[in-house]
Amino acid sequence: VFKDAMTFFSHSTPNLTTVIPTINHIDEMLLAHESSSSLNSTVQSALTLGKKILDCYYSLTDKSDVYRVAMVLHPHHKLQYFRMALWDQDWIKTA
Repeated sequence: VFKDAMTFFSHSTPNLTTVIPTINHIDEMLLAHESSSSLNSTVQSALTLGKKILDCYYSLTDKSDVYRVAMVLHPHHKLQYFRMALWDQDWIKTA
């Protein structure tokens, strides 16, 4: 999933509206595999660490209004993206 995200952001024309959905997708993938008993404990630890690092970067998007503005103004996303992702209502109201 990291390679796919890197390739996507390196070879296409990404914009602010693709950042949050991409981070959400990576987060879902890490959560899905983080506690998998079929993975080696070292890999599980790496997934846990990767999730913590991703969360750190994700929290940085809250420090800039441009991500919210871009998502809300995008004709495809608007506030519906946040509702479908089950985001906190207070955050949606802020956006």
